[in-house]
Amino acid sequence: MLVGILTTKLPKAPGTTDYILLEWRSAGLRAESCFRAYVLTAHRSELTVIGHLSAGDWDSAKARGRAAFAI
Repeated sequence: MLVGILTTKLPKAPGTTDYILLEWRSAGLRAESCFRAYVLTAHRSELTVIGHLSAGDWDSAKARGRAAFAI
């Protein structure tokens, strides 16, 4: 499973799997946040939904997820 973690510790130079959210307020987040693709094994019951990304932010986050698996 690919899980996107969100962090308020914004990188000075975002990596290929990082995306600084543009519409973090409308996503229901409390602070400016960065999506980071992160690979782990987890059951859905262990995950917490804290908001919903806009279509543009979601497309950019998915692109970072694909980059995480790029060879």
